[in-house]
Order: sequence, then structure tokens, then C-alpha cells
Amino acid sequence: MKIYRNINDFKVKNPVLTVGTFDGVHLGHRKILKTLIREAKKLNGEPVVLTLYPHPRKILDPNFKDLFLLNTLDEKAQLLENVGIKHIIIYPFTKEFASLSSCNFIEKILHNELNVKKLIVGYDHRFGKDRQGNIDILRNCAHPFNIDVKKVDAYMLNNETVSSTKIRNAVLAGNIEKANTCLGYDYFLSGDVVSGNKIGRSIDFPTANIDVHSEKLIPKSGVYAVKIIIAEKAFSGMLNIGSRPTVDTSNKQTIEAHIFDFQGNLYGEKIQISFKKYIREEQKFENKNALKLQLLKDKEYAKNYLSY
Repeated sequence: MKIYRNINDFKVKNPVLTVGTFDGVHLGHRKILKTLIREAKKLNGEPVVLTLYPHPRKILDPNFKDLFLLNTLDEKAQLLENVGIKHIIIYPFTKEFASLSSCNFIEKILHNELNVKKLIVGYDHRFGKDRQGNIDILRNCAHPFNIDVKKVDAYMLNNETVSSTKIRNAVLAGNIEKANTCLGYDYFLSGDVVSGNKIGRSIDFPTANIDVHSEKLIPKSGVYAVKIIIAEKAFSGMLNIGSRPTVDTSNKQTIEAHIFDFQGNLYGEKIQISFKKYIREEQKFENKNALKLQLLKDKEYAKNYLSY
């Protein structure tokens, strides 16, 4: 897969392209991407994703300047590659770019810069200044440049459309099963293992503390059953997100994984945590012993859940 951060480096024969943020690369996105790949094959061309970064809401709406995302840029690129995308253009989203009309976008970028042969868009896709570029306007703008525009219908799940916003809301509510169903894969966090205060070891529950990218959406606080990838090896475990009120008064959020049947030093290692099930809310216990008793129950629950 090739990633282009400078549009001048893009040299691809017969590019068939789709545009968007693709946060989550969820089932709705995958319907568009499968269509993209299929249409590219028909034209003996290459499927290309032009993804906008930063997320447009962060630039255009002050209420979303701290918007957390389902994927980091690196995670998104990997997910797109897994689907079969060979070319990704990371295009800087600025207020200047947002002021382009849809016709200017098609002429200046898709035609002049990229020589696009076909544009694939989602059912609700709108771009250009004030999001005025609906499917009819896009087709009218694209016609003089012989760019065909194909619309992909919505992906429906349980009688509702799948969207990044709905998945973010599910993650924040701890409804991991719904999020995973809409994503088509398990929601995950990636990060480096950093040093903690080692309190878990004192109650026979050693944990790996994970440092996660600042843009990543962190699920609701609480205890989860999870799968953990370490150096391409899979382990079962449980994860706590929260402030650890029984043993810490700083109110600082931590992300700590207890990995079943694992021994070794993980400091500095990169690991991936895939969420399977929300077990319970975080709570404050009377003492460490009461906390340990609850953790034993959580571990038994997680093991039983993950074993089937």
C-alpha cells in the first residue's frame, strides 16, 4: 500500500476514487470501498481513498475541536489496506479547502491534480462549500471532465443506517457489542505499555498500563473482557478504564490490562486491546481485599465469556 501525503507525488493510472474521513472504516464504509474496488477493476484502474485530516468537524465547528475518533490515522490506514485499498491520499483539511465549491474541487483536484476517471460516493455524501455538493450537483460538475459519479446506497443494520457517530455513541455508552457489530470487527485500542504504580501486583493482579494516542476515543469507564495482541500473539484478559478510586485519589484516568496466563516484562512494548464485553462500572471498595475479591469474580466472568 502507498500513502501519499503530498498530492504531487500521486502518479496512478486510471484512478477510481472515493473521498471522506472514513472514521472507523465500518460496515457502511466497507460497502463503499467494495464498490470502489469493483468499479476500479472494470476500468482496469486502481482504487484510491482520499481521506481528510484533521477531521472536518475539528476545523469547522468549535464544539468538536476535541472530537475523539474511532481510529488514529495509522489504524485507519491499516484497516483500509486490510479491505484491499492500495493507495491512500491523506489530504489536509483546512478552512481554505472547505471554502472550495464542489465544482472547483472536482476540476482543480480530482481532474487537474489526480486525473480521476470515476468518483464513488456514499448515499449522504456532500462536500464543497457549506456541503452543497449533493449527488446531482456532483454529476453535473463532473460531466465536463468525463468523470463518472456513482452513488452507493446506505448500509442498513437492524433497520437503521450505520454511521461513525452512532458507533462513537455506542463506545461511549459501553455498548461494545453494538459498536463491534456496526464496525464489522472488534473495537480496539493500541499503545505502548508504560510504567505504573504497581498496585495491582500487591493484590496478585499485575496490570499493563497503556498509553493511547490523544485523538483516540476511550470507551466508557469500567471493566471489560478483552483480547490482547502482544508481538502477534493473542491472549485473553480484562481491562479497567477509570481513576481507580479504591487505591488512588488523583482522579487521573488510566487504562490497565490484566493479561491471563502471561508472565514477562512488557514495558515499552506495543500492544493492542480488542474489546469484547462490558462487565461492570468502576466502583470504590472499602479496601484492597474487597477490590481483590471483586476482581476475582470479574476474572471468572471474563474467562467464561471469552471461552465460548
